[in-house]
Amino acid sequence: MEIIDGKTLAEKLQGRLKERVEKLKSQGIVPGLVVILLGENPASQVYVRNKERVAERLGFNSQVIRLPESTSQEELLSIIAEYNEDEHWHGILVQLPLPSHILEDEILLAIDPKKDVDGFHPENMGRLWSGNPRMIPSTPAGIMEMFAEYNVDLTGKNAVVIGRSNIVGKPIAQLMLEQNTTVTICHSRTKNLTQIASQADVLVVAIGRGKMINAEYVKEGAVVIDVGMNRDENGKLCGDVDFESISEKASLLTPVPGGVGPMTITMLMEQTVRVAESKGNKSE
Repeated sequence: MEIIDGKTLAEKLQGRLKERVEKLKSQGIVPGLVVILLGENPASQVYVRNKERVAERLGFNSQVIRLPESTSQEELLSIIAEYNEDEHWHGILVQLPLPSHILEDEILLAIDPKKDVDGFHPENMGRLWSGNPRMIPSTPAGIMEMFAEYNVDLTGKNAVVIGRSNIVGKPIAQLMLEQNTTVTICHSRTKNLTQIASQADVLVVAIGRGKMINAEYVKEGAVVIDVGMNRDENGKLCGDVDFESISEKASLLTPVPGGVGPMTITMLMEQTVRVAESKGNKSE
C-alpha cells in the first residue's frame, strides 16, 4: 500500500505557482484573494488562517475580512459587490458555513462567477456539469491532481463516491465521468452501501463521519480518497476512513491529516492565479 502524500504534492504545485506569480508581478499584476469570514466558527477560523498563510507565501495580495456573526445579509452583499467591481481582486471567497440568518444561495449567487474561486456559483456548477468547466470546487480539483500525480488511470474504472454535497460529492463524480469512469454516487439513504462500495476500483469518501468506512467497504487493491476531517474520541484528527484497517487492502490511500486538505488550498490558489493570468493576457 502506498500513501498519497498530499502535503508534498501541494508543496511541489505551490512552487510552480510561485513562479507564475513572479511572472505576473513582472507584468505589474499581483494576484488578489479576499476571504470573507462571518462569526467565530473554530474550524472556519483555522481554514481561513491556512488560506491566508499560503496566499502570503505565494506572494498574493491577500485580505481577510472578519465580520461579526450578527452581520446582515445586506451588509454582506454590499461588501461582495464592492470586490466584484474592483479589478485588483481576482478571487472572492465567502467562508462556509454561514450564520443561519444569511441565505447561502443568495450569497453564492452574488459573487461574480469569474471571481468565484471556490467554484460554487450556479453558473460555474452548470458549466462543470455541461463539460465546459471554468471554476472547479477546490477539493475535487485537488483529488484529480492526486490521480494524475500517482498515475491513476480512471478510464473504464468503477468509482464509488460516498457523499452527495455540491462541495465534493457531485463535482468529483462529474470530473471522473469526464475521464471515462463509471461513477456511482451513494449517500446516507443508500441501501447495501457496503456491497456497492466494495466493488469500487476507486472509492472517494466524503460523509463527515469519523472512521465509518472500514475494510469491509473496500475492494482489494482499490484507490481510496478520504475527504473527511473529524475528531476521534481522543480529540485527534481523523478521516471518514478507518486508516488502519483499510491500509491492508487499498493500493493507494490518502492520510488525514496530510492528504486532501493541503491540495484543497493549493487548487484555490491556482484558480486565483489563473484569473489574474487571464487579466494579464487581456492587457497585453
